[in-house]
Amino acid sequence: MGDRTLPFALPDLGEAEIRAVNEAIRSGWVSAGPLVREFEQRFAERCGPGVTAVALNSATAGLHLALEALSLPRGAEVLVPTWTFTATAEVVVHVGAIPVFVDVDPVTLNIDLADATRKVTARTAAVMPVHFAGQPVAAEALRTFARDHGLAVVEDAAHAFPAASAGVPVGGGDSAATVFSFYATKTITTGEGGMLVTRDPALAQRVRTMRLHGFDRDGFDRYRSTLPAWQYNVVEAGFKYNLTDPAAAMGLVQLDRAEAMRLRRAEIAARYRQAFTGLPIDLPQPAPETDLHSWHLFVVRLRPEAPVGRDGFIAELARLGVGCGVHFIPLHRHTYWQQRYALTDEMFPVASAEFPRVVSLPIFSAMDDAQVELVIRTVSKVLQ
Repeated sequence: MGDRTLPFALPDLGEAEIRAVNEAIRSGWVSAGPLVREFEQRFAERCGPGVTAVALNSATAGLHLALEALSLPRGAEVLVPTWTFTATAEVVVHVGAIPVFVDVDPVTLNIDLADATRKVTARTAAVMPVHFAGQPVAAEALRTFARDHGLAVVEDAAHAFPAASAGVPVGGGDSAATVFSFYATKTITTGEGGMLVTRDPALAQRVRTMRLHGFDRDGFDRYRSTLPAWQYNVVEAGFKYNLTDPAAAMGLVQLDRAEAMRLRRAEIAARYRQAFTGLPIDLPQPAPETDLHSWHLFVVRLRPEAPVGRDGFIAELARLGVGCGVHFIPLHRHTYWQQRYALTDEMFPVASAEFPRVVSLPIFSAMDDAQVELVIRTVSKVLQ
């Protein structure tokens, strides 16, 4: 164990990223500057024509500002899957709205739109689907659901770059906003960071204003303009959510490598699916031919006939040098959400049944073949 344990995720960083960050620091732009602008422009291009991207210091910031820009009435309801990280729901509370928790599909663990339909009320204003593990929510079904109920859509795409549904990149559709994460373990990283993309110029401008204290000029404009830097106006009570140039420098290199890294994760996923056939686990399904899976996570589910339970399985793999994760403890099982909204397991039969058997195995693009074989060998040993 210890230093010999293979973690379930590591960032894929090399000399190109190190050089880019060093050059950014030497340039003198250590806050938001020209590289942030370039990162935004190039990321938007990857999502499709007509898309605007706004860089932020986290995906949580992006989700928060997306909801803030929608100007939801206080007490409005926002549909959120219980199968997600707490940030998806906490930002709803931060804008004075009420998260309404929804069960998930038993195959994909993405939001169950049938359960979401049952939970729509006259107060429901928005839905926040999560593209779990990099498998995109079906775009057409989501669009139809939102249109039928008059809801704004804010997509939590923290796991989903690059991914696509029905040939359209996640982030390239007509949702109000889509938000990506560049945290250290994500498919591309800036260390900490995120990106909001939208086709709505007014929403993009509102997010730009609110990410930096509600100024009417962002930091880069203040220092490149012929106007004095001190001449700015505060037009809103904003936040401090901007990305930095050194982070954007790393992101630009990662963006160039994004497809190659996705292909490596897909290769590892295919190897796992082949090797684990016949073991007492349910394997994640590949995306339909029309879709693109980012394979941010490889989540297996132990069957009742497995020789060890989920927690014992994780402990035994750790003892043998393979680290794992659990994604996610459903929100209805966390004290805050459970107590504040009187949530019970019975309200979420799929999530409650699946949680005790899910395990995230190591999958990251920097894994070498020997590490992949270590995972296969170890999982097979514990489960056979």
